[in-house]
Amino acid sequence: MSSTRPAIRVSDVRIRHLDSLIDTPDGVSFEVRPGEVVLVLGPSGSGKSTLALALDGLVPHAVPATLEGTVAVDGVPTVDTSVAWLSERVSMVFQDPDAQIVTGTVLDEVCFGPENLSLPVADVLERAETALRQVKLWHRRTENPDRLSGGGRQRLAIACALALRSPVIVLDEPTANLDPVGIDEVYAVLADLVSDGSRALVLIEHNLDAAIGLVDRVVVLDREGRLAFDAPVDEVMRDHADELLGLGVWLPTATLAALRLRAAGVAVARLPLTPAELTALLDALPGRAAGPALPAAPAFPSAPALPSALPAPDPLPAIRVTGLRVSRSRTELLHGIDLEVAAGSFVAVVGTNGAGKTTLLQAIAGVVAPPRGAVDVLGLDPARADVRRLAGTIGFVFQNPEHQFIRSTVADELAHSLELQHLDRSEIDRRVDRMLQRFGLENHRDTHPFLLSGGQKRRLSVGTALIAGAPVLALDEPTFGQDRERAAELLDMLKQLNDAGTTVLVVTHDVQLVADYASHMVVLADGEVQAQGPTARILASGALEAAGLRAPPLVRAMRAAADPAWHAVTRLRDLDRVAAS
Repeated sequence: MSSTRPAIRVSDVRIRHLDSLIDTPDGVSFEVRPGEVVLVLGPSGSGKSTLALALDGLVPHAVPATLEGTVAVDGVPTVDTSVAWLSERVSMVFQDPDAQIVTGTVLDEVCFGPENLSLPVADVLERAETALRQVKLWHRRTENPDRLSGGGRQRLAIACALALRSPVIVLDEPTANLDPVGIDEVYAVLADLVSDGSRALVLIEHNLDAAIGLVDRVVVLDREGRLAFDAPVDEVMRDHADELLGLGVWLPTATLAALRLRAAGVAVARLPLTPAELTALLDALPGRAAGPALPAAPAFPSAPALPSALPAPDPLPAIRVTGLRVSRSRTELLHGIDLEVAAGSFVAVVGTNGAGKTTLLQAIAGVVAPPRGAVDVLGLDPARADVRRLAGTIGFVFQNPEHQFIRSTVADELAHSLELQHLDRSEIDRRVDRMLQRFGLENHRDTHPFLLSGGQKRRLSVGTALIAGAPVLALDEPTFGQDRERAAELLDMLKQLNDAGTTVLVVTHDVQLVADYASHMVVLADGEVQAQGPTARILASGALEAAGLRAPPLVRAMRAAADPAWHAVTRLRDLDRVAAS
């Protein structure tokens, strides 16, 4: 690929999907040069993932959509060449890793791309081994990809792109299913890839805390899919933070914290982008006397001095798990889980990839049948209950939204559980209309669920769980694929339901989400409960670090501040109170 011309040039591009009435993106132009890392931001539905598919020619060659304008790779318009030619120059990591996994072992999957380039066997194996070691999957090379966790499959998809060694890699939410340590490891690999200036990266990413230090330029799409900004990262993120906030896109946690401080009357001259910059801002505030540094988090003891169960004000908890063991392919994934969740709690389940979070949630909801008597949900045993009664007791949201869609339109998908309850048609229509409006899906009533954007699919999947009014909700990564505005709306909605008495159980890698919304936490490691208790106590105990996780960015920044008054802050909304003190 020539170093004298752009690796990719996008010129006045408009893309319209089959059956869609609007273009997303709409008239977008920008360039990506060798050695650059370009971050693409925009609200859900603005066309980010569609644009990514156009950069490697899948739009218009494979995806049913019309493309106006020009996407040129190494000077060649994508419409004038083949996907095979383009794949040697632009490799892709999809938003859904399952969409690109086709073989029976981890090693075969990574070899698949280089083999299709007709490389010698020795070169194929060398590339595969290097890529798998980079993402820490070499030791699992003989396993079926189906046995990997969601985060493991995400790592595998990244390894497949690395093995192609193309001059440009496009990554659509590459860390969405990874734990915080895994996210840092992936970005360390990506930093190495671009260090010599020969390879370009295009990132679509919501988790900006890890990505921001790698990014050179930011391209922002507005709600209509038009170009809002295209400028260096400092200019966009620091000088236009308020506009980005208005668009509903994600910002780094440090930037959000500083904006709250500014709104509380604190003079913030330069917005921080990283936890270290936020700490420096706090230490420079006038009138803040330096105090002793926060001591290092204690090592997590083998017999933790934390409650053995989440405190339940009611004698009958909403969820009781007793000695739960779950195996898959002769491998035990959960090892005797004991857990109680109080009615009305908002509980977050966290842990590294492969810790057993999704398996635990699925067993509680009866998606994976637990042993009889191991799980009790409001007096119901998921191992024995019929589907209709189970769905009326606990609403479940899959990690991958497409795994739960069974109807041909968005409206029918929402109506399905209500039809199973034999509700009156007028009541079904009323609830469906309300849910469509609540999640911003009114214009997609008759759209097939598989044709929605990633963020819209997630909102629909959550809507299908909420619409039946189940007293318990279990959600696996509910904010995956959501822009900041939609994620906040969803979490506020869950909090309102929780305040009204609904018990909420959430599996998430977003530990800042946990700090801001969850009343309690459960920390899993290697299929066992390592800690459980009130969120603030868990965050202060060192249990996250002992389980291989990291404290959220806000907590890290606060711990490092010189003034001890900041040390106890774990939630963004707590900043106002401390700033005023």
